[in-house]
Amino acid sequence: MPEGLTQEFLVWLGGERRAAAKTLETYGRDVLAFLQFCSTHVGGVPDLGMLRGLRAADFRAWIAAEAKAGVGNATRARKLSAIKTFFRFLKKRHEVDGTALALISRPRPKRPLPKALSPQDATAVAHDIGEASDTAMVQARDTALMMLLYGAGLRINEALSLNVGDLPPADDALRVTGKGNKQRIVPVLPAVREVIAVYLKLHPNPGRGEPLFVGVRGGRLNAGVVQKTLRDFRRLNGLPEHATPHALRHSFATHLLAGGADLRSIQELLGHASLSTTQRYTDVDTGQLMEVWRKAHPRA
Repeated sequence: MPEGLTQEFLVWLGGERRAAAKTLETYGRDVLAFLQFCSTHVGGVPDLGMLRGLRAADFRAWIAAEAKAGVGNATRARKLSAIKTFFRFLKKRHEVDGTALALISRPRPKRPLPKALSPQDATAVAHDIGEASDTAMVQARDTALMMLLYGAGLRINEALSLNVGDLPPADDALRVTGKGNKQRIVPVLPAVREVIAVYLKLHPNPGRGEPLFVGVRGGRLNAGVVQKTLRDFRRLNGLPEHATPHALRHSFATHLLAGGADLRSIQELLGHASLSTTQRYTDVDTGQLMEVWRKAHPRA
């Protein structure tokens, strides 16, 4: 019965839904495995009568069994999609009500961990990026921008949207407008102030209403130009491929955490709406500690 019902489903999926061959292969395997689970979990042959009697708890048990077997969130989400399609077929062809399946939430794929640079690599970007530039203004600009990204944890668009007048007076903090037009206060390190001051002396039009970071033609600097500059720099200097402007923000948070800063403070500095977003950096820090342990411990 499981094989026959699966085959009937695939004929319907390929004929009426015009699914690709790869989809048919994958969905067929997922449905057959689900029916085999039902045979063990509920007991007996998984016929239409059994499928009509499945409850939300049975579907959750299947999802839990997949997770226990080490199946990742993304794969479980795909399998759930296959089973939901299967029950749409059952409802249309065999009047099997799959309402209980609608109560099952789709597993969320795990967000990738932020990739921070080592302190040495982050410092190299912030201090040496200007060496690749042709003019004194561009050299000073790129250095000031990278120092700001790493020293204050700004997003690239937050930094590029700053005007000259947004710079705070000495010993004051920078007011940054982030996602959702939310503002936050970020301290500016003396080293960052110094390189910005050097750059402002070469700024072509440092009026208060003018963009802080400008391109060679005088308009607001484009993020794509910054990304290309750093991409060229990292390849010339043997830095990892994840050495991007956003990696400097990740590095800011990770290095603060490693230095003893608390999560709430880092959350405020980064402008995260939820603490759970900031907590990802604890996983990064733990991962780095484990890597050090593997390399250094004689029994690792």
